[in-house]
Amino acid sequence: MTVSAQAVKELREKTGAGMMDCQRALVEAGGDMEEAIKILRKKGLAAAAKKAGRVAKDGLVAVALSPCGKKAGMVELNCETDFVARTEQYQKLVQALAEQAMKEEVTDAAALASRPFIGDTSHTVAEVIASHIATIGENIVLSRAMHWEAAEGMKMGSYLHMGGKIGVVVELSASADEETVKDVAMQVAAAEPRFVDPASVPAEVVKEEKEIAKAQAAAAGKPEAVQEKIAEGKLAKFFEQVCLVEQPFVKDPNRKVKEILAERGNIRVARFARFRLGEGVAQGE
Repeated sequence: MTVSAQAVKELREKTGAGMMDCQRALVEAGGDMEEAIKILRKKGLAAAAKKAGRVAKDGLVAVALSPCGKKAGMVELNCETDFVARTEQYQKLVQALAEQAMKEEVTDAAALASRPFIGDTSHTVAEVIASHIATIGENIVLSRAMHWEAAEGMKMGSYLHMGGKIGVVVELSASADEETVKDVAMQVAAAEPRFVDPASVPAEVVKEEKEIAKAQAAAAGKPEAVQEKIAEGKLAKFFEQVCLVEQPFVKDPNRKVKEILAERGNIRVARFARFRLGEGVAQGE
């Protein structure tokens, strides 16, 4: 049978599939639009399976915040090239997934992949990603997803750096103004802290750092009485590198972050999350 150009155009707009694929699907479906969509989706899943082993370390990180500022969602969606990551279709998908993680309180990628997709509940997120793989022609991997809800008196803030190569979510005092929220999130993006403050550093990490410092001092021939002081000094330097509030403020390196937070109303930072593109990709992918 023959199908009209208008029907092919309509199917292409609905699915994003190629013109010839749409034409063949409509012929196979006897002109039935819904059946043709099912045929294309089934073929898309098969095509996705063939591409699943290909390396996908490019892509985007996306963040979503609730209007009230109490909830946040963040995802890392990987593809093979920056060219694909910059397409409108891909950007809409990754943002929708961040919105879904936030709204549905999804805390990991596997759980999100198994959910009905927020933009088309007749298909799971995994099926929608497979359909995009078939349409775009690159492997796409949902590698990370998270959801946080702010505690009483706190709120969520976010920041995207380098056009979505790094994403940050922070939980801080609800009284923090927009500039402070952005400054804290930018600090996390740029300076890569591991902990909020020295009190949040695990005891075993502190112990290990002190032991290393003391061993170095001993190897340098320092007397035992001096080794402890040297270790304390190196531990303070360690805190300055890995603790957010102890770090030099990126916009004014002569001052620490904690000084900035104090003068802006004793703002407290409860926690932060930082996704850097590629870090969530499993080894060997």
